[in-house]
Amino acid sequence: MFSNQEKKIIATAGGGGDSLLKSVGAAGGSAVIAVTFIHPIDVVKTRLQVGGKYAQLGIGGTASVIAKEEGVISFWKGIGPAWLREASYTSLRLGLYSPIKSALGADKPDSWFIMKFAAGSLAGGLGSLVGNPFDVLKTQMMTADGDKVPTLGEAAAAMYKNQGIGGFYRGLEANVARAMVLNGTKMSCYDQIKQMIKSSGVVPDGIPTQFASAMGAGFFMATTVAPFDMVRTRLMNQPPDAKIYSGAFDCVGKIMAAEGPGGFYRGFFPIWMRFAPTTCLQLIIFEQLRGVLGMKSM
Repeated sequence: MFSNQEKKIIATAGGGGDSLLKSVGAAGGSAVIAVTFIHPIDVVKTRLQVGGKYAQLGIGGTASVIAKEEGVISFWKGIGPAWLREASYTSLRLGLYSPIKSALGADKPDSWFIMKFAAGSLAGGLGSLVGNPFDVLKTQMMTADGDKVPTLGEAAAAMYKNQGIGGFYRGLEANVARAMVLNGTKMSCYDQIKQMIKSSGVVPDGIPTQFASAMGAGFFMATTVAPFDMVRTRLMNQPPDAKIYSGAFDCVGKIMAAEGPGGFYRGFFPIWMRFAPTTCLQLIIFEQLRGVLGMKSM
């Protein structure tokens, strides 16, 4: 039923109370809590990336226009699919990291950084496959202008009617690539920075070390993920009756031709503003929940 590698992952997850279900559950809980607070930043970031009138307004101008024209509650447009996305995608990409890292033999103090990156990338890719439909719906709802926000059911029904099942997997290739780079960077940098801080003894152990490690990981995430995030947003937000890009590579080429390399980093600051607090909240809450569930620290 399972391959030898899958059996190894399950076995290593079960050792010492480090159960796979506990790990995934703790990851999902931390992600849902974190996204509730961070979602407004994601709405502003997505509007900036889509372009149109928001491209010239900047962060403050975009936030001001959204609040004035659509109301404060509009900063939580798409929160329903965001919760579902975090409960599926993030629960797997965080929760599977430790089991996969153990299976790859990268759970030792002298393990190579690239092996930790590989573990994070594999977990991110698997999570992205599951969470893509919710990611598409979230993007569609966040970019909806006006004060009438479609419900999750309405958005899903409209997506299925206009584009069929394939619409829910729009931008899948870019999303999987983004998830692998994002999670590989996030988990490996967090793991490595935390190990270095513990060795130095400069920062007290526990939450202070977790916070410093997560802040560092958030910066590196924003730097590596911004181009993938731009391509993913453009692909997912294409109108159903006027396809602009044939795929991820076509999107990259057109952004480069029209906007230059800087086009891939439009919205970089709100991306970093989102990643830094999100990473801190997610990983600190995740570590605390692991402790509550009798699991060892990452």
